[in-house]
Amino acid sequence: MAKTDLSKALLKRFDRLSSQRQNWETHWQEVADYMMPRKADVTKLRSRGDKRTELIFDSSPLQAVELLAASLHGMLTNPSTPWFSLRFKDEMADEDEAKEWLESATETMYSAFNRSNFQQEIFELYHDLITFGTACMFIEEDEEDILKFSTRHINEVYIAENDKGRIDTVFRKFKLSARAATQKFGANPDFEVIGKKDPYEEIDIIHAVYPRSDFNPKKQDKANMPFESVYMTAKGDELSVSGFREFPFVVPRYLKASHEIYGRSPAMTALPDVKMLNEMSKTTIKSAQKQVDPPLLVPDDGFILPVRTVPGGLNFYRSGTRDRIEALNIGANTPLGLNMEEQRRNSIRNAFYVNQLMMQQGPQMTATEVIQRNEEKMRLLGPVLGRLQSELLKPLIDRTFAILLRKNLFREAPDFLQGKDIEIEYVSPLAKAQKSTELQSIMRAIEIMGSLANVAPVFDHVNMDKLVRHLADIVGVPQKILKPQNQLNAERQQAQQQQEQMQQMQQLQQVAKAGGDIAPLAKALPEEAKAVANAEIE
Repeated sequence: MAKTDLSKALLKRFDRLSSQRQNWETHWQEVADYMMPRKADVTKLRSRGDKRTELIFDSSPLQAVELLAASLHGMLTNPSTPWFSLRFKDEMADEDEAKEWLESATETMYSAFNRSNFQQEIFELYHDLITFGTACMFIEEDEEDILKFSTRHINEVYIAENDKGRIDTVFRKFKLSARAATQKFGANPDFEVIGKKDPYEEIDIIHAVYPRSDFNPKKQDKANMPFESVYMTAKGDELSVSGFREFPFVVPRYLKASHEIYGRSPAMTALPDVKMLNEMSKTTIKSAQKQVDPPLLVPDDGFILPVRTVPGGLNFYRSGTRDRIEALNIGANTPLGLNMEEQRRNSIRNAFYVNQLMMQQGPQMTATEVIQRNEEKMRLLGPVLGRLQSELLKPLIDRTFAILLRKNLFREAPDFLQGKDIEIEYVSPLAKAQKSTELQSIMRAIEIMGSLANVAPVFDHVNMDKLVRHLADIVGVPQKILKPQNQLNAERQQAQQQQEQMQQMQQLQQVAKAGGDIAPLAKALPEEAKAVANAEIE
């Protein structure tokens, strides 16, 4: 297959993106060598399955990466608790029916996430994000599991931003065996030649996804989609050209400078301390070895070599001499070395929020103190939440919602919802912790108004229905356990009618009682008085 104008242009763009990424590659390699050795193959060519911990003398940084990744997973996309919900931007008259449909759609999305490989892939993404500062996940449609997620290694990802600072272009360079390439892209002369020699020989493939410049919104088909997708060999031979209706990649950055494209990570912040800790550990190990198995002072004559330093070893010397073998006292200050190592470990723990995320041993705490400490440690990660919501969670949920909508997996929406815009509300533990200040302010205001209620009707200023709904949203109460507003109004109207009926019955009973008290007196009255009394009763 010959190169086309499209493949030539894409190869030029790929070379440009590759040159922009060169400075980052050595940085990523060094960070991975010390903190995630299983992915330390950015600039180094390593055999699969080989040992990769030859530079590591202290595993504290690896444990810190694991802890922060697990914490982000639990606080942002916990599989056992809701972490997002859907709502309409505009209020509607029939709001209860709209909420019911949104809850049904949300449950369908959660079911699709749980059915797919989302949880294991998002956990890998958090590791990449914390270590390299940039992570990439590819979201595809799948016939069996509806959705297919795949977190790509940083060494195969090349990215570019649009004018708004959002990633809209991704080039990937990866390897496929000749057999797998033939299965994915069909017959190809180059693949056949390689496959005959060795079907498992790997071939370099480039996948480019970018906005289509000639996209026509009025006419959408496979040849005209907002994002173009091109697979080609590293030589520039086209393999397939298609497109996506939504950008299929999510590329979050942990922290990012305004003039840079790739992100920076806590691992990069802790890298100097990590390298120093490993050097200190190496020196301390040597010092300990010298104290346990010290060097020996041996006279220059009189002894028969070799000197045996093993336990129980016998060393011979000529009789008549007073020379002896003595251990060399090196005077090592081991406690000083250990204290300096612990200082470096604390610096690394602070970079990864270990001391804040782990529950510290201390005096007995009340349940309220435990809740406040949990909310406080979640608020520490608040600055990261905003970027992850815009670059990870929102595009992830948008892409998933669009795929399920095209597959007609949502139940049919009411007519009045046509054309309504849906927005995402984050209800993860980390997002709820950010709202705890608002909750405290509301509860404080209720306490103050309660103390003033005896003086003035201050609660007349508060819409109690909206207050209850807002508090339920803040603390994350599921909508399905709350009564719909129309049902609540009907029950209140029914209760009011029952109260009115009870009042009428009480009035009738009072009248009847009054009539019963008058009757005995009426017998003692003259006939004229009886007639007057009966007239008054009637």
